[in-house]
Amino acid sequence: MTCVYTPDLSAWHAAARRPQASGGAWLLAHRPEAASEARRITKRVLTQWSVADETADSVLLTVSELVTNAVEHAQPPLNLDLSRDPDTRRVHIEISDGGPAAVDGDWAVSCTRGEHGRGLEIIDQLTAAHGDRQEPGHVIHWADVDARF
Repeated sequence: MTCVYTPDLSAWHAAARRPQASGGAWLLAHRPEAASEARRITKRVLTQWSVADETADSVLLTVSELVTNAVEHAQPPLNLDLSRDPDTRRVHIEISDGGPAAVDGDWAVSCTRGEHGRGLEIIDQLTAAHGDRQEPGHVIHWADVDARF
C-alpha cells in the first residue's frame, strides 16, 4: 500500500532552534524498513555523541520498538527526533506519527497472540521514563534513556 501525504515540516523548523545537544529530526518512510533506517540514523548520532555501547544498545532497541509500533498501528507521517541533555545525562527519543490507523499493519495482523505485544514491556526495562502526548495532527511517543557520554 502506498500512502500519500504532505509531511509536517514543523519538526525541522523546531530542530533548527534547539540547543547544540540536538541530534536532529528525520522524516521516515512509513513502511517496515523504517525501523532499520531509524537504527542507522540513531547509531550515527550516538557515535558522534560518544555514547557508551551499553547505552547505545538500549537507545537503538527503544527506537526500533517505537518505530515498529508506529508503522504497525499508526498513520503517516513518521518522524524521528533525537536529542541529549548533558545535565540529566539522558538521550531523548521522540517518534511522531499521524495518530492511530483504522486498521493494524500486515505484520501485526498476521502474528499470533504471543508473537507481539511485548514492546512496551521492553521499553519499560530500557528507559528511565517514557510516554505519549497528543498535539494537533499527530501523536508523539517519547522515551528517555540514561546515558554515559
